[in-house]
Order: sequence, then C-alpha cells, then structure tokens
Amino acid sequence: MADSLLESSAVDELQSVCRTAVGDELRSITYYTSEGVEQVYLRSDLGRTADLVGFAELERAGFRAQNLYRNSQLGEYRATVRMFEHGYLTRVIDDDREHGVWVTTDSLSMERFEELSAALKPVLREISLESEAESEA
Repeated sequence: MADSLLESSAVDELQSVCRTAVGDELRSITYYTSEGVEQVYLRSDLGRTADLVGFAELERAGFRAQNLYRNSQLGEYRATVRMFEHGYLTRVIDDDREHGVWVTTDSLSMERFEELSAALKPVLREISLESEAESEA
C-alpha cells in the first residue's frame, strides 16, 4: 500500500485493540488526518458504499471542536458516539495532532464504548510518536 496513511503495524494494532474491546460487533475502522482518510477494516458482510471522504470532512470538525470543550465542567473530552439506524459510530481523536479514528459497531453498552475509546487513545498517541520520528529522520 504505497498510498497508505499508516504502517502495517499500526493497522494491526488498531484492529487488535478494536476487536478486543468490541468483539464481533465491530463493523469498520477508519483512520483519518486533516489531509487523508483510510479504511483499515471492514467486516465481510458489509459493502464498500460509505462515502469515507464525506464522513472524514464531518469528523474533522472534531479537531476544532475538542478545543472548544477544554476547561468545561464536564471534564476532558474523550470521544464522540453517534447513533444510527443500523449501528453506532465512535470517534476518537488525538489531543495533540490532527488525526483520529472512527469505529462503527453494532449495538454496545456504554461501558464498551468507553473501553473502546480508552483503548484507542494510546494507539493514536503511538502513531503520532512514530510519525514524528519518521519526519525527523
């Protein structure tokens, strides 16, 4: 994958973390930055019909929105969960860099959404550190 946004080890880590947190309810995983978008997993019973670029445009608004949530009485922003007719979308973004991941799932308990977002944060941080190290090399 010459045009890939992620190293294969990062793709493997995202898939592993999501499968551990979500199990068979996992539908898809998509990584995105301010410049690109890449679907890194799609469950075999689903079609590739989603407008990833359109979704990415919407989810990129989270890069700006998280700054607006700083210092609120709700505490630190962790993730966004959206409900749809056939599933859920959870968006987790890195606090320091403009990149993130959205994960679509079947129905889950709120605790599992929380576990998913907590598990994804350190993976995004590691991707940031690896990207910065490559840029400096």
